[in-house]
Amino acid sequence: MSTDAIWKTPFTLELANRLGLNTANANMGIEMIEAGPDYVVGRMPVDHRTKQPAGILHGGASVLLAETLASWAGAFVVDATKQSVVGQEINANHLRPATAGWVTGTARPIHLGRRSQVWEIRITGDDGKLVCISRMTLAVIDRPGAARMDQRGQ
Repeated sequence: MSTDAIWKTPFTLELANRLGLNTANANMGIEMIEAGPDYVVGRMPVDHRTKQPAGILHGGASVLLAETLASWAGAFVVDATKQSVVGQEINANHLRPATAGWVTGTARPIHLGRRSQVWEIRITGDDGKLVCISRMTLAVIDRPGAARMDQRGQ
């Protein structure tokens, strides 16, 4: 991927965090903390909300963080007045347990196409070691009415 900024809709951490209020993001403690020219970073606490009964980070919580990051990134790569993105597929390999502190995920694009996007999300623990690696495919869809307007040249 090029190091040129990929955002077609201005990406602000404040907007992403505000729109995440009263959603799964906020309920799980997910915070967007950084956006670069071709990546986004978010974090999630490893606490009673995100642990499984065995006392380690729940794999589903890792997937929720990964999907949150890829979905936010994908939504800002398209022109939000004309298109949006929806998840098609996600996978995750859980590599090591996290028991406390925070996990931090970084989403970077692998493919940014006209109708699909593929994102890699690397989730690390406080020690910087890889906890989970995930890949998500997003479908790029037209907003209602946007395709008709484009076809008329407007």
